[in-house]
Amino acid sequence: MPAEILSTETPGLMQIAVERSAALLRAGGVVAVPTETVYGLAANASDPAAVSRIYELKGRPGHNPVIVHVASQGMARDCVADWPPLADRLARAFWPGPLTLVLPRAATIPEIVTAGGGTVGIRWPQHPFMQALIRTCGFPLAAPSANLANGISPTNAAHVDKALGQVLPLIVDGGDCNVGIESTVVDATGAHPRILRPGMIHEPAILMAAGTGPPQPGNETADMGPLRSPGQLDRHYAPRARLAVVTWHNDAELGARMEALGAKPESTFILAHHRLPQSLPPERVFLIPDDPEAFGRALYAQLHRCDDAGAGWILVEAPPATPEWAAIADRLRRAGAPAR
Repeated sequence: MPAEILSTETPGLMQIAVERSAALLRAGGVVAVPTETVYGLAANASDPAAVSRIYELKGRPGHNPVIVHVASQGMARDCVADWPPLADRLARAFWPGPLTLVLPRAATIPEIVTAGGGTVGIRWPQHPFMQALIRTCGFPLAAPSANLANGISPTNAAHVDKALGQVLPLIVDGGDCNVGIESTVVDATGAHPRILRPGMIHEPAILMAAGTGPPQPGNETADMGPLRSPGQLDRHYAPRARLAVVTWHNDAELGARMEALGAKPESTFILAHHRLPQSLPPERVFLIPDDPEAFGRALYAQLHRCDDAGAGWILVEAPPATPEWAAIADRLRRAGAPAR
């Protein structure tokens, strides 16, 4: 049966959605929920069978860990075996919000959550629905993005319904995500913070809050063994269409780029933030604001829109090479990586 979609537009509807979702989660079920980053596929993080259902629904590879979501710093501390001063400084600066801290996992966190690794990613989301849901449940939620593995992350309930609506019992509609890309993930197990996945909390802000300076070569644990964070796979966040990040100064140069790629003009879509081409029909040219936060909010929705319109190629105007755009560049690089 198609998923039931519950609105959160009023306090009364919000309460109904929280209670219905909590009941399903207590029973070991999986629910699609809104966060400020992207929509998540949530289950009780302490229930291995429920977390296994997330992997099954997404087709997620077992070596890719999932993030655990909490509603207080106390709940976060219960999920980890060690809470160093670095974690405390970063949590005080950026929680609740789009920051995930990777720390040694507590015995209460099943290995399936961490893909067999000894660390776990913990986040205290800012979204009011998620905060209310976790408090009502009384347990942390494992919640990767609510989409099929490696596909475009969902930033509204319709995206979730399109991908998973036939296999989920419930989708909570919390509106469009106001961040729009996944959280910044920081490994806080060492003396210095290490960014494992860039997000809209940028490296300079992380380093300033940490007060430790950047990692120095050779003084941090090498990346070995299981993945410590989602978002590490070569291909991720990918549309069905082929995607390339390109630069152009005029329509002739854009045309040459398309020809070199083998991108047919009649099935090529453009995402631009600075230089709007005039040679393609306007319905296949999408303008995204020349601002990293606005670009992040719009990116996945525009990729979904291109796929829905039958794009063969999506050409994205290259973002600036500055720290504020690092998360955008990361998502575009992985979205354009060749399928294996």
